[in-house]
Amino acid sequence: MKPRDFTDFRKIISFLGQSSSASGGLWFILLSFFLSGCGEKSPRTQGYVLGTTDKVVTLDPADAYDYLSGNIIENVFDRLVRYQVGTTEIEPSLATQWEISPDGITYTFTLREGVKFHDGTDLTPEAVKFSLDRARTLGGDPGFLLDVIEEVSIEDKGAKAGPIRAGLPVAPGKVIIQLKYPFTAFLSILAFSASSPVSPSDYTMTEKHPVNPVGTGPYRVVAYREGDLVELEAFPDYWGEKPKTSRVMIKLYDTSSALKLALQNQEVDVAYRTFTPTELEDLRKKPDLQVLEGESPAIRYLVINVTHSPFTDLNLRKAIACAVDREAINRIVYLGTVEPLYSMIPIGMLGHLPVYQKPYGNGNIELAQEYLNAAGYSESKKAEIDLWFTPTHYGDVEDEVAQVVQKSLEATGMIKVQLQSSEWAEFTDAMVRSAYGIFLLGWYPDYVDPDDYTYPFLSTEGAKSLGSFYSNPEMDILLRKERVEVDLEARVGIFHEIQNLLAQEVPYVPLFQSKQYAVFQKNIQGVLLEPTQVFRYSLISFTPL
Repeated sequence: MKPRDFTDFRKIISFLGQSSSASGGLWFILLSFFLSGCGEKSPRTQGYVLGTTDKVVTLDPADAYDYLSGNIIENVFDRLVRYQVGTTEIEPSLATQWEISPDGITYTFTLREGVKFHDGTDLTPEAVKFSLDRARTLGGDPGFLLDVIEEVSIEDKGAKAGPIRAGLPVAPGKVIIQLKYPFTAFLSILAFSASSPVSPSDYTMTEKHPVNPVGTGPYRVVAYREGDLVELEAFPDYWGEKPKTSRVMIKLYDTSSALKLALQNQEVDVAYRTFTPTELEDLRKKPDLQVLEGESPAIRYLVINVTHSPFTDLNLRKAIACAVDREAINRIVYLGTVEPLYSMIPIGMLGHLPVYQKPYGNGNIELAQEYLNAAGYSESKKAEIDLWFTPTHYGDVEDEVAQVVQKSLEATGMIKVQLQSSEWAEFTDAMVRSAYGIFLLGWYPDYVDPDDYTYPFLSTEGAKSLGSFYSNPEMDILLRKERVEVDLEARVGIFHEIQNLLAQEVPYVPLFQSKQYAVFQKNIQGVLLEPTQVFRYSLISFTPL
């Protein structure tokens, strides 16, 4: 039987999407049948299958704030600017050039000509303004990132303001963004998925749009089955470099063991996020697979709600910072594949300073006991705390991380830890309601700048959304200073001040910095693990086996 493409597969997706009786087993068999060709090990002719244990929450750029949703958006939409491949440097994208006023307040972008949305309408300055205004006002999770914008206006010499209609000639136009104050990292925010232009013909200002995304990117979504699969195909009218492959199937797996089996059975071509360390160790031994390791700015940490008893006591927070054993997490849970972290700013990023290392150490039980005594605790009067975690969102070993933290805190003899867990939706809702006193969380960058690891966590407004409810006027002043500072050396100095104050007040305890891994078949080329953690589907190609 000759190799198949994905043409008829969408009909099956549609059928299964309408049939509540379709089983997961039937879906898996049909997926293998149409991608491999009647059980034969025939080559993919049109595209590849990308497997992941991540989940899609929403494909609306103004509302998406989880990894996989955001990464699909990165491949389906463009932004005014983007990161150069393999770097953290900003380059033109939908904007061909830009000017920044001397006071750092006004950004003027010249739009690229001839760009089409997936629905056939033209990209215009009005569309960009509509999209940025929508992202700022819709109330989606990432909207706060654009709070620095005061106003978006347009200068369009070829089209009148008003409804955007397909087929009308569009002359070069300009988008003018006025900020509330100068912000050094603003271009990086414009490279983030929340800033993606959407088609005004398909989106409204007041309603969220979780499926059927319409952007200008190299791929468009042609099928989506919630919890199972997303199918992308190359957009034929894309303005930029064409994708290496015309189709991508993103297959979602509930467990890393299921993903590993599918990879070994050649039902998945590329697997990205997330295997357990033991599974990675085993996959490295498979001669027919490639394992790629890359540095990552993703971090993990404890959040301590400073308004939640008993964590209002600074001595208790400092005791926790002393007792946590990062090396044990790395050794026992991750088999040496992560790096202990002593700041909220990742290692290798501008301004990083390991401010927790010297004053607190690592697994420093004696000093932790001194702080606990100062807080009024003893072996007969223990601090009783609930440590919360979410069991699957960060992979299949999260319960093990929680257990190591539990053991290190209880090693003081003065803390009793009860582990508690809830699934991601409930978990995030509870943390912003101040229901949790201490819990495990993680972060990967919205924009590659140390501001993204400080402002959302430590500003009075940002800390509420991340569950620590920390607020300090001195910290707010420092955060505002680093945002407007253009001198690199001076900005680094401010970040050092921010981190030192963070370590004094301990609303968070940094734990470790992750690495990223991709595992793929021998016939796959072009997989790139970037420092931005943007995974570009369009660079991947394959040769028939």
